[in-house]
Amino acid sequence: MTLDFSTLDALRTHHPAWRLLRSDHAALVASFLHRVFVAPNVRAMAAADLAEALEDELYSLRLHLGEAAFPRPALDYLNDWAAPDKGWLRKFYKPGTDEAQFDLTPATEKAIAWLAQLAERQFVGTESRLLTLFDLLKQMSEGSEADPAKRVAELHRKRDEIDAEIARVVAGDVPMLDDTALKDRFQQFMQGARELLADFREVEHNFRQLDRRVRERIALWEGSKGALLENIMGERDAITDSDQGKSFRAFWDFLLSSRRQEELTGLLDRVLALPAVADLNPDTRTRRVHYDWMEAGEHTQRTVAALSQQLRRFLDDRAWLENRRIMDILHGIESKALALRDAPPPGSPMAIAEACADIELAMERPLFTPAIKPVIADLVVQAGDDEIDPSALFEQVVVDKARLTRHIRHALQDRMQITLSELVATQALEHGLAELVAYLQLGSETFVTVVDENTVEPIRWQAVAADGVALTRCARLPRVVFMR
Repeated sequence: MTLDFSTLDALRTHHPAWRLLRSDHAALVASFLHRVFVAPNVRAMAAADLAEALEDELYSLRLHLGEAAFPRPALDYLNDWAAPDKGWLRKFYKPGTDEAQFDLTPATEKAIAWLAQLAERQFVGTESRLLTLFDLLKQMSEGSEADPAKRVAELHRKRDEIDAEIARVVAGDVPMLDDTALKDRFQQFMQGARELLADFREVEHNFRQLDRRVRERIALWEGSKGALLENIMGERDAITDSDQGKSFRAFWDFLLSSRRQEELTGLLDRVLALPAVADLNPDTRTRRVHYDWMEAGEHTQRTVAALSQQLRRFLDDRAWLENRRIMDILHGIESKALALRDAPPPGSPMAIAEACADIELAMERPLFTPAIKPVIADLVVQAGDDEIDPSALFEQVVVDKARLTRHIRHALQDRMQITLSELVATQALEHGLAELVAYLQLGSETFVTVVDENTVEPIRWQAVAADGVALTRCARLPRVVFMR
């Protein structure tokens, strides 16, 4: 991007991050959103919970600044921050719910990250950055070399260096990083970890923009359905095969590896135990930063899954034929709304007739009429004499969720994560599909789980048919990973 006057003036006027920094309430917005969203790595929060937290913040500020400070209700501030002219929050509704949700926008997170860099640091390390840049250049140079002889020569050189280092260590010459080098590298790690969390929010935002473009294209499309689907699928494949899509997929596959998770946990425990690192007073969430990456990646995966689900619903030919007339009307309304989005008409766009409450006087209400109790006389209880087999009462299938919970907790005692298929392999399903559904319910209510939509795993169990023949049933589900 060229930083000329016209570009910077446009950014100053239209970019949400710049508007936030220019706002009179920048200190309130940045401090509150950082404490609620960025610091605990929260990706979405219900409007009621967020408004309650902001109300507490405003109450505390009014005690110090006076009652005149921030006089509006908390929900009004949140809706104002989510308005199109601000763009500091994203207001949305989850499918199947009518309660609003709020999430941070990538522009706001960039502004908060820039503000965090304004504070003076007691220690500014440069060695680790230089080594990182040098390693990146080496990786690009070596990874792009097509000559086998040069690749082999480079591998031999690395092997010689490793052999020489092994010989020095065996001889008692063990090089150690001093405290300065440790602090330098740890600060570089923390900065990269925070930037990675911010990148996830931007990746998720890009996928939502794709979803919005798809909706707009459906609303304005006038051709055949086949041509529309071909166009949409082409754009969807282009996003998946893009550099961003490939990079995200590689990161997600790396993070889902249980071996990598255990390795990261061990490395973090060892590094945080070093005295030089402890002197820096690292954030308490540093020890579980890789789990924060996992949660952020899961949100991105859910966004992609929601987009795919929407496209699958659109592919329903029966629904398309039944609702074609309704869709045409809605598309006409949407197309007109999109045409007026950038240039709304002046004045009030619509009027509501009789916007007032109906008055019902007390004299118009009927008097209370007590209910008439029926009189039951000469009631004779007749006992049945039919022979009923009570064994059916004892043949009901009851899934012991407590036993399944103990099984999951026991499996997570010596490992950081375990898949649903591994749980079933170590302890077979006794009640078949009902027990499998109970596992999924525990995963959504009791345990922290991650669902990999792109990997399908078969889950098998033994059952008995109505004629007494033993058979094997199989269910194919996306990979469900239980986390500790």
